[in-house]
Amino acid sequence: MSGLVDDVKLELRGDAGGLELTGVSLSSRSVQPGDLFVGVPGSLGHGASYAAAARDAGAVAVLTDEAGALLAADCGLPLLVTPDVRAALGAVSGWVYRSDLNPATLFAVTGTNGKTSVVYLLFAILSQLGITAGLTSTAERRIGSVSVTSTLTTPEATELHALLARMQEADVQAVGIEVSAQAISRHRVDGLLFDVAGFTNLSHDHLDDYGSMESYFLSKLELFQPGRATRGVVTVDSEWGRRIAAESLIPVTTIANSPCGAATADESAVLADWRMTVVDADARYTEFVLEGPGDRRLQTRVPLLGWFMAANAALAIVLLIESGIDLDTIDQVLTRDGGITAYVPGRAELVSGERGPLVYIDYGHSPDAFLNTLAAIRASTTGRIIMVFGADGDRDKTKRAAMGAIAAQGADAVVITDFHPRFEDPALIRATLMAAAKIAAPGGELYEVPDPATAFRRALSLAGAGDVVLYAGPGHENYQEVAGVKIPYSARADARVALQEAGWL
Repeated sequence: MSGLVDDVKLELRGDAGGLELTGVSLSSRSVQPGDLFVGVPGSLGHGASYAAAARDAGAVAVLTDEAGALLAADCGLPLLVTPDVRAALGAVSGWVYRSDLNPATLFAVTGTNGKTSVVYLLFAILSQLGITAGLTSTAERRIGSVSVTSTLTTPEATELHALLARMQEADVQAVGIEVSAQAISRHRVDGLLFDVAGFTNLSHDHLDDYGSMESYFLSKLELFQPGRATRGVVTVDSEWGRRIAAESLIPVTTIANSPCGAATADESAVLADWRMTVVDADARYTEFVLEGPGDRRLQTRVPLLGWFMAANAALAIVLLIESGIDLDTIDQVLTRDGGITAYVPGRAELVSGERGPLVYIDYGHSPDAFLNTLAAIRASTTGRIIMVFGADGDRDKTKRAAMGAIAAQGADAVVITDFHPRFEDPALIRATLMAAAKIAAPGGELYEVPDPATAFRRALSLAGAGDVVLYAGPGHENYQEVAGVKIPYSARADARVALQEAGWL
């Protein structure tokens, strides 16, 4: 442990006595024998107050700050003290788990929407190439064929470095990591150097954390700096993307998207290194052409709805190219397999069968996500669109009115329900959404149904063969959070039950 003290510049209080550290844990409940227990300050108390419980579980030392050192003084374990514990976690975890020795190619994907999809598309293409892959996303962590449920979009540094250590043991050769703005700001990806970082887009979200779009943008820009990543791939469809490309201090390759099959007049597309153009689409797939420097070209399809999924797939392909994989090699396997064989849980996921209305379960919970998904559905159907959604409690309230307005304008009927009200009054959340929807579409077909399962059945009752039901928000999640309690609820599973009840499955 003395090497850790010297390398990370920690203050040691007590006798380390040649102690060997075998892991790092932020929770006394998850401590394993030989672990370094980390006590961080929190909104409800200081983690160091659990130092004695961590000792009893087998922890051999405590990492904390000055306030935590006072709380842990009587636990009998040596203390490692640093002014900012979270800022030290990446370096500490990297040292314990030897993450710098992991030979796997590391991909980071950031942006407001599309991160999870890009990570899954990377995983799919890598697997089709015969490369053992791993991923960590909002939906799950995957080590080859082994899946572990996620709790955070990006794990805490302790978990992330431990996960990479497990992946190394499983001979994982490449890893896609979904990197949220909070992960960068809160040091969750510290201690990692990504081989290639990708940027999808930036739109209204998380202003409860960042206060302004500029602050939110700057948190994303941090990923495209030396010490964070070696190279970048940036989507330049928006001014935010163009700023990332211009202000990045690492080499950046750019990509622009043409959603409608025609060449775009947008200057960003003309100047971009790569261009994605949609050439065919329906409710079950999107086909596109990717063209780049040296007349390189690939045409393939992704089994997902919407031009934005083609954009996500194109970004994944260019990330792989920038990592050193030849485009022709990718083209050969995608041609062999009839396209990208990806499954992306809860992202415009089609859960209905051959009969009746099409039913999509989606994780989108921002105005931009609503806008794009509704537009993609409208382009692929001649029937009615019935949309079910709610809004997060205790999260960015400033986006709720836009969500309600976009839903009312883009769908033929809207059913507003509860979605993770947490500690807010769910009736007030619904009232905000309903008011915005009524203003945006006076006389529109609007329903307010608090219970999510009942709300979905109301939506389904409004749909017939040829219509579409979009259930936006829950995506892959299997719970609803109410007043601090996570109540089991899977929109995907419940939708299938409701379809069976209605005789469509």
